[in-house]
Amino acid sequence: MKLAYVIAPGRGKTNLLLAGVADALARRGVSLCGTVQLDTERAEDHHCDMDVLVLPDGPKIRISQFLGANARGCKLNPEALETAVAQTEQRLQAGADLLIVNKFGKQEAEGRGFREAVGEALTRDIPAIIGVSEGSREAFMDFVGQAEQLPPEHDAVMAWALEAMR
Repeated sequence: MKLAYVIAPGRGKTNLLLAGVADALARRGVSLCGTVQLDTERAEDHHCDMDVLVLPDGPKIRISQFLGANARGCKLNPEALETAVAQTEQRLQAGADLLIVNKFGKQEAEGRGFREAVGEALTRDIPAIIGVSEGSREAFMDFVGQAEQLPPEHDAVMAWALEAMR
């Protein structure tokens, strides 16, 4: 099983790391599948818009919803996330060299989201790199059993991906 995960400290750092790795791998001609998250910073009362780019070439899907300046609930739009999941699963069926999933989060911890895509990639012996938040690490490990934690550094993630695809 070729499965790795990365946790980068700091808000949005895992997203930036995985987006940079995906871009570098695409420039090398690697056939990618999955998603990377591209956040757009907004005014303080809104923080950011969350978009995912379905690899390799889109579409870009807004997975956040603005719930109001004083909202405290999750701003994730689960329907939009499931659209990105469905497109990822469809592209995975066509084959890929590597699956990248921007985040194993609450949806995945509860049995939804990208769980099926990760399982399918592993069944097909397609290496996978997953972004994981510290708060979701235990649920992720419960789901996968074992995975290699990578240092949150571009070169380390690239090296793992290139080696895993051999």
